[in-house]
Amino acid sequence: MRTLPKVELHIHLEGTLEPELIFELAARNGIQLPYDLDELRRRYEFTDLQSFLDLYYANLSVVLTEQDFADLTRAYLRRAREAGVRHVELFLDPQAHTSRGVPLATCINGVSEVLKNSESEFGISSSLIATFLRDRPAAEALAVLTELIAMDAPLVGVGLDSAEVGHPPADFVEVFDVARANGLQCVAHAGEEGPPEYVWQALELLRVARVDHGIRSLEDSTLVDYLVANRIPLTVCPLSNVRLRVVDTIADHPLPEMLDRGLCVTINSDDPAYFGGYVDDNFAAVRDAFDLSADQLATLARNAVSASFLPADRRAPLLAEIEEWRASR
Repeated sequence: MRTLPKVELHIHLEGTLEPELIFELAARNGIQLPYDLDELRRRYEFTDLQSFLDLYYANLSVVLTEQDFADLTRAYLRRAREAGVRHVELFLDPQAHTSRGVPLATCINGVSEVLKNSESEFGISSSLIATFLRDRPAAEALAVLTELIAMDAPLVGVGLDSAEVGHPPADFVEVFDVARANGLQCVAHAGEEGPPEYVWQALELLRVARVDHGIRSLEDSTLVDYLVANRIPLTVCPLSNVRLRVVDTIADHPLPEMLDRGLCVTINSDDPAYFGGYVDDNFAAVRDAFDLSADQLATLARNAVSASFLPADRRAPLLAEIEEWRASR
């Protein structure tokens, strides 16, 4: 699956922090971790979203300097190149760092310094989306957004993520209104563990261009019809859904139904260091589970191109490359 040209739209930089890099950064920053590498790997078994988030945030304690953020970004891009990624719209959670005393400029500068050279260094065009933690106060998100705008951070958009249940999109209307007024694109996690109502809120109140996850949309036929009619993309992460127990196995994933009902589905890796695979692994998993044809795989890849925030003149070469791949199968 690495030869299929891909666009990745749902990938958290913090979720690409591999155990080996955790120990490398800990050593660099003089941090003594309370476990060895093997024990850390054993902790990567989760019962739900919160059990994952607890480890996810704990591991970030080793990421402190611009160089740390740059090394993390470069490590992801290196692996993404192997996976066949041609363009990425990368999520960064500023509050996951500012809340532990890391200056906003440190994380933004470390990441953006690498992204500005991603095409020349890795053959991957890139853009950055700042995602806000929905389980922290909306006022804090607004303050971070205000600072991002003031520093002219190189962002293409904003998003909403973290623990979904009990934290509806409606809480963040003002944040997204300000983002949109400043020319930023809007996306949001909804319908992963939360109900279809959260997807409606993301669409109608936050006015998002695409929905991250969104698999529970299938529980509301009116919502499915709306998503299909308006060609709203869903950035689906199959291996993540399995590891977080949203579905029991890949074979139980609703991807075939989503495709059959005409939804604009894209395949992504979410937090690949934690969920057992990067975007090529996710494509391979659904191909094998559902015996997907080259035409179907190419459709998933094309959906991601059309769902991206790339201008039309940048999309055309990617679509041509995908068609060339499909024709060669």
